[in-house]
Amino acid sequence: MFITVGPIGGDTHMGQTVILGVIGSDAHVVGITIIEQALTAAGFDVENLGVQTSKAEFVSAAESHDAGAVLVSSLYGHARQDCRGLHEQFAEADCDAVTYIGGNLAVGQDDWSETERQFRELGFDRVFDAETDPSAVVAALERDLDTTVTETATDRVRVDS
Repeated sequence: MFITVGPIGGDTHMGQTVILGVIGSDAHVVGITIIEQALTAAGFDVENLGVQTSKAEFVSAAESHDAGAVLVSSLYGHARQDCRGLHEQFAEADCDAVTYIGGNLAVGQDDWSETERQFRELGFDRVFDAETDPSAVVAALERDLDTTVTETATDRVRVDS
């Protein structure tokens, strides 16, 4: 399945760099690939770090690209362990990027509100479950980065299977 989500009418967020990656030992790439396509279609500059990305790699990429946001993905259920200390490393690097996390974040994730609370306590600005529509992530990022659309844009969703 191929999903495209984004505005018609040109790049609207050029210059806003977003870092993506799958943290820890997780090798699930589908989620960040879909988010990368949605963000690119919306006009963001995307730096995809791929799978099995360390905390230090996220921080280094955010620094070197002067990123507005860092989006962390995890589907194997061990995100809390993998993300402990991440925001402390961002603070040490004086990096103030907006941080999101999404996916299947906890093994046996039954109470989403509890999972969301735990990741907010770890420092994430937004927490998304694995069922989140990519357009919701794009819309949240546009709000959080206070970006403005420079051309008339119409949202488009196309699914090819």
